[in-house]
Amino acid sequence: MSNTHIPVLKQDKPKPRAARKIIWILLLLFIALLTILFFRSPISQVSEIQIKGNTLNTKEQLMEQSGLRIGEQYFGVDPDEVKQRLAELGTIKSAEVNKSFPGEISIVITEYPTVAYELSADGDFQAILSSGTSVPVAASGIAVEKPILTKWDPADPNKAKLSQVLAEIPSSMTSDISEIMPSPTLSFPDRIKLYTRSKFEVITSISLLRDKVEYLNQVTELEQPGIITMLEADSYVPFEEEVEEEAPEGE
Repeated sequence: MSNTHIPVLKQDKPKPRAARKIIWILLLLFIALLTILFFRSPISQVSEIQIKGNTLNTKEQLMEQSGLRIGEQYFGVDPDEVKQRLAELGTIKSAEVNKSFPGEISIVITEYPTVAYELSADGDFQAILSSGTSVPVAASGIAVEKPILTKWDPADPNKAKLSQVLAEIPSSMTSDISEIMPSPTLSFPDRIKLYTRSKFEVITSISLLRDKVEYLNQVTELEQPGIITMLEADSYVPFEEEVEEEAPEGE
């Protein structure tokens, strides 16, 4: 019986390129899975929000305005957008927003300074900021060295201009001013009338106040109470002293 030779079939060797492709696909799927798990885990969420420097707005008001909330995606928070939202309040001069991984956001607030106060139509005190914004304030929180604004129309643009000018003048030079009211004329649409704690009456304009306030302090320190005019020319006239007439003696 003759031996039948059966040929041996050769096995195909796997191609190295196809194997590497499979490895890369598996690796990408693994990375995608890890990414999904990461963004669903608490470590990728905002876990703490710190706010410092606020006195005019509560933390709750600032949180609502900023749009931040605990549990939102940490990497989805844009500090510039948060700053822009907070600036819309009108009370915040600047805000520094810092992110610290994992999950912590800190906000440091710098508010516009208070330059004056006024009574609202409801009889409540409001602080006037250098931005021209009015915010409610408790009577116990009023700084006595700041002037009170009276008889101002809320829509009067000169009110905002006055706020800006007062912010540019050192507090030590305006501490004697107790009240400021509008007193416009055709020649001086921004004319104002001031009353001081030292019993002087002052007539000037918003546009001139910054340059004239030094003269005002010189007069109030050296002269008796009177009327001070600080417009194109400066003048001072003391109040007329009231002389009590003696009653004639009866016969």
